[in-house]
Amino acid sequence: MKLPFSYYLNPDVIFLAKDLLGKVLFTQIDGVVTAGIIVETEAYFGVQDKASHAYGGRRTNRTETLYQQGGISYVYLCYGIHYLFNIVSSVEGEPHAVLIRAIEPLTGLDIMETRRKIAASKAAISSGPGSAAKALGIDRTFNEKELSGEEIWIEDHNIRYTPDQIAAVPRVGVAYAQEDALLPWRFFVINNKYVSKPNKI
Repeated sequence: MKLPFSYYLNPDVIFLAKDLLGKVLFTQIDGVVTAGIIVETEAYFGVQDKASHAYGGRRTNRTETLYQQGGISYVYLCYGIHYLFNIVSSVEGEPHAVLIRAIEPLTGLDIMETRRKIAASKAAISSGPGSAAKALGIDRTFNEKELSGEEIWIEDHNIRYTPDQIAAVPRVGVAYAQEDALLPWRFFVINNKYVSKPNKI
């Protein structure tokens, strides 16, 4: 049920960002498994995208992960506070990525509650990319992990959403990206309570 390695080599990061909705993201840390249904994503379109860390071909120690072959994780610290989890996609040298912005808790809810100090019934437990990563125990040590391994992986549980159940809106917090900030590359499951705000179409 794990997504095959070939899935992540798809060069169409916009398609992947939508297709990942409904897929289940797992982590296993010290034998403890947690998982959540992906309900919100954002696509980042490599060197052409002014919102991407790799815009214009920028290469730093941090962004080198993005230039690797798809199928690994890209985790970075945002504002010195939150770790954000991204899926690197496409072929080597083409730095596309999908940011996971929210999950609906599915497995290991008690562990998530301990990590977040919030009840799993409350949307805030995994709403927003920092919260989703923390609920799953994802930190900087998960950077460059293969998504087909035993520490972090994604499964297809045949959860599907129709086009009218998916919102396509501008991304969050990328005002610096000028006209690219307006691109409708944030996707979320309409009416899912775990989607981060703004969650209206």
